[in-house]
Amino acid sequence: MKLGQMMKQAQEIQQKMADLQTEMEAIEVVGKSGGGMCQVTLNGKGQAKKVLIDPALVKPEDAEVLEDLLVAAINDAKGKSEEIMREKMQDLTGGIPLPPGMQLPF
Repeated sequence: MKLGQMMKQAQEIQQKMADLQTEMEAIEVVGKSGGGMCQVTLNGKGQAKKVLIDPALVKPEDAEVLEDLLVAAINDAKGKSEEIMREKMQDLTGGIPLPPGMQLPF
């Protein structure tokens, strides 16, 4: 492969990565806990967008339970977001597995 071709491919991949980052910002994933009584919406980059809490959970004596449910809902949404990113990266790289420990975007 010629250097010019390699540079063109690198530029194309860089553009696809930029497009993917924009796409991931627009994606929303909902993490749930407590049977759906606590929900957290994150975008595909892991930024919190919305929190929904069932009013039945808002009791001073249940604050610790609510805190635990929020953490669980955030982790659930984050896991979903990471799975979407993995799938999109596989599409971007044509299914070529990345070396262990290497993550994109760099």
